[in-house]
Formats: sequence, structure tokens, C-alpha cells
Amino acid sequence: MEAAQDFTMWALFTRATILVQLVMIMLVAASIWCWAVFIDKTVQYRKARAEADAFDRSFWSGEPLDALFGKIGAEPQGSTEKIFASGMLEWRRSHREDGGLIPDSTARINTSMDVTIAKQSSKLQKGLPILATVGSTAPFVGLFGTVWGIMNAFIEISQAQTTNLAVVAPGIAEALMSTGIGLLAAIPAVIIYNKLSTDSEQIVSGYEAFADEFANILSRQVEN
Repeated sequence: MEAAQDFTMWALFTRATILVQLVMIMLVAASIWCWAVFIDKTVQYRKARAEADAFDRSFWSGEPLDALFGKIGAEPQGSTEKIFASGMLEWRRSHREDGGLIPDSTARINTSMDVTIAKQSSKLQKGLPILATVGSTAPFVGLFGTVWGIMNAFIEISQAQTTNLAVVAPGIAEALMSTGIGLLAAIPAVIIYNKLSTDSEQIVSGYEAFADEFANILSRQVEN
């Protein structure tokens, strides 16, 4: 009676060819990288929301804008504070020596805040392309490992000159595990990418809403 074949994942990995092993290792590394991005971005987004909420409370507390600007300084750490500071800096630069405003000052203030929002948005989205890349390519990389493994399995079958299931099954199982790992890497990557993209868009929308409200306040001061 033949000894039972070991079909544990580790056994299948060790019996696979070097190329298929490299494919599996690469897919596992990509999956770990995706989860690391997810954890890092979750912490970053939570911090960004907390900072925005705290600054909104200060902004709408009734404190004069000049006093608030003096408190946070020209180079604050928070994203919403940076947007406010860029608007206030341009607002102060737009005043002439006689106290009047130079032409098109509102447009320059809006442009300054838009540039700051774009920079903060870029920071929020940094790392997301990695998730999109893994989600779109991991299944094909895994399929490549499977095709290579099945090809070698058929070569071994031909050399053994038998179609006995005990001979065929191990090679096929080793090859298919590559596709399985590819899917395990790709599916979470796609889900994580969609979630983080939505979260990032919501945070940026909050920045844009704040900039619009701040611009309206400054516009009313210009009119007055």
C-alpha cells in the first residue's frame, strides 16, 4: 500500500518548482504589503479626520481669524490648518500699504488653497496605486505560476509513463495553489483599494467644503 501524499500548503510549496515557489513568495509579499498599506492609511485617515474636526471647532468658535492664524502659525502640521494658513497668507499679501486690496485677490486666495488641497490629497492617496496594481495583476501572476506548474506536471507524467491519480494529483495541486494565492492577494487588495479611495475622497471633499466656506467669509470681508 502506497504512503498517503502530504497535501498541506507547506508540502505543496516545497514540492513546487523554483519558479512557482518564487511566484508564490512574490504574491505573499504583495499581500503583506497591501495589508501594511491598509493599516498605515487607516491610521493616517483617522488622524486627518480628528485634526479636521478639532480645527473646525476652533474655526467656528467665533475667534477672530487673525487670532486663530497667529495661534497656529504660518506652517501648521494639520491638513485643514495648512489650507487655512495658505488662505490667510495670501489674504495678507493681497493688502496694499493703504489697507486696500489689490485686484483679483479672491481668485489668488482660492488658487492658493486649491494648491494646498491638491498637495494634501496627494499625501492621502500615496500608496493606493500599489493596491490597484496588486488587485489587477496578482491573479495573472498566480495564473502564470499555475500554467508553469501544470506544464512541469505533464512533463513528469510523461516521464513516468502513467496517468495514475497518485502521480498526477500532487503536481496539479502544487500548480493550482499558485492561482489560489494570487486570488487571496488580489481580492483583499481590490476591496481595500475601493474603501481607502472612498475614504480619501470624503476627506478631500471636507477640505474643499472648508475652503469654499472660508473663501466666502473672506469674500464678504472684501465686499465690506
